[in-house]
Amino acid sequence: MHPALQALFVIVIGVGGCVFYFYASNLFLDKVLYPARGPNAGRNTNRANMIRPWLFLFPAMALLCLYLAYPVFATAWLSILDREGNFVGLGNYTRMFAEPKFVESLQNNILWLIVVPAAATAFGLLAAQLTDRIKWGNFAKSLIFMPMAISFVGASVIFKLIYDSRDANLSQIGLINAVWLKFDGGVGSFLMLRLVPFVLIGCLFLAIVWAGWALLRPLLQGQGGAALVKAGRVLGALVAAFLAYELAIWLFGIVTNELPYGQPQVWLQKRYWNNFFLMAVLVWIQTGFAMVILSAALRGVPEDTIEAATIDGANPFQIFFKIKVPQVMGTIVVVWTTITITVLKVFDIVLAMTNGQWETQVLANYMYDKLFRSLDWGMGSASAMIIMLLVTPILIWNVVNARKEMR
Repeated sequence: MHPALQALFVIVIGVGGCVFYFYASNLFLDKVLYPARGPNAGRNTNRANMIRPWLFLFPAMALLCLYLAYPVFATAWLSILDREGNFVGLGNYTRMFAEPKFVESLQNNILWLIVVPAAATAFGLLAAQLTDRIKWGNFAKSLIFMPMAISFVGASVIFKLIYDSRDANLSQIGLINAVWLKFDGGVGSFLMLRLVPFVLIGCLFLAIVWAGWALLRPLLQGQGGAALVKAGRVLGALVAAFLAYELAIWLFGIVTNELPYGQPQVWLQKRYWNNFFLMAVLVWIQTGFAMVILSAALRGVPEDTIEAATIDGANPFQIFFKIKVPQVMGTIVVVWTTITITVLKVFDIVLAMTNGQWETQVLANYMYDKLFRSLDWGMGSASAMIIMLLVTPILIWNVVNARKEMR
């Protein structure tokens, strides 16, 4: 049969099936189950009207349960079976946590969770604030949002070309190596590879230390709000401390490292740093998403509060950090958690760029390896359950915040 006829046939069957279901269910409800006649006609009509919406929703709810709930229970069941289908209890989880590759995946995912949502949200907030102040802001927003239209694999190919490396006697097509070979250890190299990065990283280090202190200060003063808010402040301060520690290591490295001038670098094989090269792809994509949402939130800040702050003598930084940011904090949290969920599912970028080699493995790629390469369904399902357990609290947090925003 021609594909067009097949499509037409499916449409007719689908629409006709829906119409038949609604007609038959109405007929059964009104004529057989609760007929509107006899001494109980009024009571039957009320009961039929109570049941009718649920009867109409039943097919959709049944399909949702089939597609959403069943895979969870099936995965949980597979995670306690071995390759031959024998019950092994928590054996798969025990073996998985004993594997160095799984520990590496978990550590890398934690690093991704700390860096990517923070960087994408911060860049998105900065872009939203700056693009609203310039005439060609809409054009700038379009450029920043454009990566959202590119698939993860497509973006990975673009960045793989940027990180590409060839022999020193050949022309470099990789942007970073082409720039890198321009440096020869002279004054320009000192300025661009030592002084400027040190100043930028140093400023970022101080900003993060200040942010951590701003989170902890209300707690040290005996304030800080409800218990959940206090826990959030402590968690944020811990994240800030970790980032500050990492940046301190970077600062030390910028000062002391001997840089291999004149030699093209294989960036994706540089352990530890290659994780950040992969993260740059996701930050590049998600910044546009964060910018659009936060730009709408910033435009919703009441003008009278900004005018009042301006009359009181507040400078632009004080207006931004003390007037605007607190009022859009709910939106910032929603953007942060949404990107966090995306990070937990990150798979395509790692598969396309390194395939988990050189210590870049992440949980989703580890699960793929176990399920479809090793055909170890038990351990693959166990790793899927770990990802689901990590995502679930963030999803609940996101739903709770979204409901608060709707009230």
